[in-house]
Amino acid sequence: MPGKLVTQLGTIIIDDYVLTSIAGVSTMECYGVVGMAAKSAAGGLVELLKREQSGKGVKVHTEEDEITIDIFVIVEFGTRISVVANNIIEKVKYNIENLTGMNVKKVNINVQGVRVQK
Repeated sequence: MPGKLVTQLGTIIIDDYVLTSIAGVSTMECYGVVGMAAKSAAGGLVELLKREQSGKGVKVHTEEDEITIDIFVIVEFGTRISVVANNIIEKVKYNIENLTGMNVKKVNINVQGVRVQK
């Protein structure tokens, strides 16, 4: 369901694709994130997505003007997962609230793997 803002001048509808794009780009800018992950239907395999596909590693649920976001990431080996996750949460929450005017209720980070950078 797309996000909806009602103002005195009319209604603004923000598609979920826009919200997933904002969340995906914001996540990829965070230090320690190697990439976004997409779960494969076969056996729970994890696939590392390219930068252009970062929106596929994000699930958005909207209710009224509140948003819940699930983000699936692969982090760099040697980084503190809790610090990386907190950075993602803060950045995604700030960018979505700042760009859309909607409230972010929750940002859930799902670490799908750890990868050694070469």
